[in-house]
Amino acid sequence: MRVECVRFRGAGGVEVIEPGEVEVRDPGWGEVQVEIAAAGLNRADLLQRRGLYPAPAGAPPDVPGLELAGRVVARGPGATLWADGAAVMAVVAGGAMARRITVHERELMPVPAGVALVDAAAIPEVFLTAWDAVTRQAGLRAGEVVLIHAAGSGVGTAAIQLARAAGARPLATSRRAAKLTAAHDLGLAEADGIVVDDGRFAAAVAERTGGRGAEVVLDGIGAAYFEENLRAAAVRGRVVLIGTLGGGAAGKTPIGMMLGKRLTVIGTVLRARPLEEKAALAREAAAQLVPMFERGLLRPVIDQVVPMRELAAAHARMEADDNVGKLVLAW
Repeated sequence: MRVECVRFRGAGGVEVIEPGEVEVRDPGWGEVQVEIAAAGLNRADLLQRRGLYPAPAGAPPDVPGLELAGRVVARGPGATLWADGAAVMAVVAGGAMARRITVHERELMPVPAGVALVDAAAIPEVFLTAWDAVTRQAGLRAGEVVLIHAAGSGVGTAAIQLARAAGARPLATSRRAAKLTAAHDLGLAEADGIVVDDGRFAAAVAERTGGRGAEVVLDGIGAAYFEENLRAAAVRGRVVLIGTLGGGAAGKTPIGMMLGKRLTVIGTVLRARPLEEKAALAREAAAQLVPMFERGLLRPVIDQVVPMRELAAAHARMEADDNVGKLVLAW
């Protein structure tokens, strides 16, 4: 079946974004087909458009989109988890900016009760990324301090909420004070926002924690912040790296500091994980994360919902770093 999509006509600026069609296969064993209502925009989509982050094997090479919300419209043999018409959301390796997609049924999560289908497209990538990194891998505990970079980003707004829900204290950085102000509604105390204009923040973290530092650091910047992250971390702290917006080569790593503080550095990525890992994460999130939305502990943070045909404008807004929370593209 061929369906409408948006695609990249080669690598380049927003001018390579164009409408098109993509072939969507019938669901096989244990698979379902989803009619997509909306998809969230992520930095990875921008990198893919520039030719810097190719889609992994099995994903459409020219159709972007890593997260979606929609309804199940067809089921393959052995697919029993979802009824026809079920409202679902998912993280996928690519192809979410199309009218339909075929995925394994275990990759899907239910849309939380009370959350609109289009709004749900702002949940999967950022909340699963933050929850997996901070809770499942770094083991954030109540009473600990977590330093969250890029407070106004999708992952940043998700991580602040998750920290508060866990009984931890979020500290957050941004290059823009206005983005820290916007994060106050999510549970970030006014005094716990740190404006970073020179790449330095460790002293501010020490000041706000009585010299203790942050037990967990969530960082999507990479090389530009790496050494400063180590300085900001508490003894036996856990630094989780989820991106390289500030470069991927950290230069001379201060190993002595890492040894002295007995630090753990964790690298993680969601998009390229094998099916079994993604399915396990989705099932765990369905059981633990989705109920937190239904209880009002978490909410999707949406900067704008725009028509899918205006994807180029959404790319431009994200590249200008003007958004707070998610940009959602709706059909």
